This record gives sequence, structure tokens and C-alpha cells, in this order.
Amino acid sequence: MNATSERQGFVAMLKKGNKSSAIAMIGNAVIAAIKAFAAAFSGSGAMFASAMHSLADAINQGFVFAGSILSERRPTPRFPTGFGRVINIFCMVAVIVVTIMAYETIREGWHLIQHPVASEGIWLNIGVLLVNLIVDGLILVKAMKEILTETKAEAHGLKVVGAAFKNVGRSAPATRLVFYEDIVAVTGALLAMIAVLVVSLTTFEIMDGVVTVLIGLLMVGVAFRVGYDNMIGLIGVSAPKEVADKVSKIIFSEPFVTDIYQLRILQEGRYYHVEALMELKPGLTLADADDIKFKVRDKLLQDSDITDAILGIIEDDGVKSWVPIDKR
Repeated sequence: MNATSERQGFVAMLKKGNKSSAIAMIGNAVIAAIKAFAAAFSGSGAMFASAMHSLADAINQGFVFAGSILSERRPTPRFPTGFGRVINIFCMVAVIVVTIMAYETIREGWHLIQHPVASEGIWLNIGVLLVNLIVDGLILVKAMKEILTETKAEAHGLKVVGAAFKNVGRSAPATRLVFYEDIVAVTGALLAMIAVLVVSLTTFEIMDGVVTVLIGLLMVGVAFRVGYDNMIGLIGVSAPKEVADKVSKIIFSEPFVTDIYQLRILQEGRYYHVEALMELKPGLTLADADDIKFKVRDKLLQDSDITDAILGIIEDDGVKSWVPIDKR
């Protein structure tokens, strides 16, 4: 009975993990193996660089998927605010992996620039890169849709792309990592395909090394971007203005609330902790004021992205303190 319960608990925990990371991990592992075979057969440096990038992506997504599972654990007496920032730690580990892979890729590219090598098997390379484009393209589309789901944004058709870029800052760190890495993966596959064609059809063999260095530099760019996002996440960052506006609207939906004296919203992972000091209409009894406070708190906690809300109440001081962020 205990074994069955443990298995069910493990499966339930896996289901809480970031879906984009799990799909990207499996997809990139398959792509890395195919590319490694093609690179060994053809001697293409650009293919080697692309294989390294796919391997880095697969390892990263494994780390991130594990981190996304742990970050969903419930708060404990020892960790009362929960484990939301665990995902930031795992993403920082992923950044280290990307940086190492980027260094190796740039070094290989520089070697190929100094000592160009004629590659073979053009159609094998093109076929592998086409598979890479399709798989990474599908993963990128999945990540874009996940961003819209997590941020509760709506878009259809080609508008999904613009909406994903607009809302990526409010998505989960794991989804953000998949999104940025797969943009580089798709771009890298296109560059590698260009290099394979140029080297095979012309005598400009140095192109292979140039593209390999470019792919490595793109990986460095992803490492810095993801590293910065997760560094501020570990320090503790305030929520985006869209979230602050949403929270203020929920608070003001209570008729007895006249103003917000102070509001602080801290983002941890993809969840938010709300602290607010509300001003209420004068003349209310303490019992009525408490009822209003708990009513507003219940409304806030109905939002699945808000994990806790600490509210205080004071009587209206007659001075307007809260100004909508978009009007400041």
C-alpha cells in the first residue's frame, strides 16, 4: 500500500513539472545524438557546434525540469514562503553548462578558421538540420503557448509570436529558459545549414568556422540573459506592473476600500507574495474591518499565481496614496 502511494505521489509530483522543459529535454537529446553522428561522419564543424548546443540544451532542460518539480513543493514551517526560488538555482546551474558548451564551441570554431577542414555528406547534414529545425521549431511553439498560458494572455495565429515576446518576462523561469534557448537553437540550425551549403558548393571553407563561432556567441548571449533573469529572481524582484494592476483591481473591488496606502508584490518563480496596507471607509467597527480584510484576502488567493497575501487595514486618511502604475 505504501509503495503504491509513493508511486502515485511521485507521478503526481512529475506532473507538476514544467512541461516545456520535459519536452525540450527529450527532443534535444534525440537531436544531439543525430547531430553527433552526422558531425563524426561529415567532419562539419558547424554540425559539431550545433550538436554541442543541442546536448547543452538537453542537459539544461533536465536540470530545469527537476528544479520545476521541487519548486512546486508546499511551504513548510522552516520555509514558510515556499520553494519558488529553487527553480532559479537550477536555472543558474543550466547557465554554467551553457557557458562551458559555448566556450568549447567557440574554441572549435576558431580552430576551424585557422585550419579549415573539407566536410562531406552534404545531404546527410542538410537532412539532420531539417529535422533539427522541425523539432526545435515545435518546441519553440510549445514554449510560446506555455508563456501565454502562464501569463493568462490571449493570442491566436501569428499573433502568438508577438504576445510571447511581450509576456515572456512574466512567465516561469523554466519556460523562459526553454524559449530563449530554442530561439538560439532554431537560429543556430539555420546558420549551420548555410555553412554546410557554402562549404560544399564553394571553396570558402572558412565559413564553417565562422558559423561555429557565431553559434557559440549566441549561446553566450543566452547564458547572460538567463543568468541575469535568475540572479534577480534569487535576490527577490518585484512583480511586473501588469500584476500590480491586477492585484490593485481585486483590492478596489471591495466597496469599503477607499485607497491602498502601501503595496508590495514579490515574485518567486512564477508565483507572487502580496503585502498590502488598505485604507477603509471611516466609522467601521473593528469586527467589520476584519471581515473586509479577510474577504479581500480570499479574493486574492483565488488567483492561482498568488500563494499568500498579508493585509493590513487603517482608516482613510483623506490623502490619495495609490496611483495606477500606468499613470505614474
